[in-house]
Amino acid sequence: MAQHGPRTRRQILRAALKRFANGGYAATSVQQIVDDAKVSKPALYYYFRDKAGLFQALVSEAHDERLQVVQQAAARGRDFRGQLVEILAALFDYFHQNRELTRIAFATAFAAPGEVPPDLLYLDRCQRNLEFIRSLIKRAQADGELGDRFDSRDLAYGFYGQAHLYIAAHLLMPDYRLNRRAAERIVDLFLTGAGAKKKRG
Repeated sequence: MAQHGPRTRRQILRAALKRFANGGYAATSVQQIVDDAKVSKPALYYYFRDKAGLFQALVSEAHDERLQVVQQAAARGRDFRGQLVEILAALFDYFHQNRELTRIAFATAFAAPGEVPPDLLYLDRCQRNLEFIRSLIKRAQADGELGDRFDSRDLAYGFYGQAHLYIAAHLLMPDYRLNRRAAERIVDLFLTGAGAKKKRG
């Protein structure tokens, strides 16, 4: 029976995801992955050159899916604030549905040598995703929805960094609820800040 096809590839990816997310890259073997996926080693090597290529595929998938989620969410927003709320709410939903994949994507940024493949590529995708947020900010500045006191790159890092901080914190403190209400609070904090309002007079 043939072991080649989209379904087989997904089986391998799902099995690898669970192993990498729970045991780490270095501690996971190809044999464990094929055993979990119930496929042969040749089937795995048909799709992925080696364990490193499989890990790369998962990381790339995480960043590509998140960009798609963010783009679709932004299209639902009626104004700039609405776009940011939709983006955050969608990212939170994505995180809840893809907790293990999100954990792997985060782990790549802080991994020690040997914990991830040495030639892992992900910074270009991180930059691409950040640039999409920056494009929304530049448009909002041009339309007068956002002030120009700060550089669009600094604002993009601020918003994207804030979003990822909350997601990372949730991994450590699951009791903190990440939902649309939280998204609205975070966006309002980003847009208006926490400084005291100046008194007139």
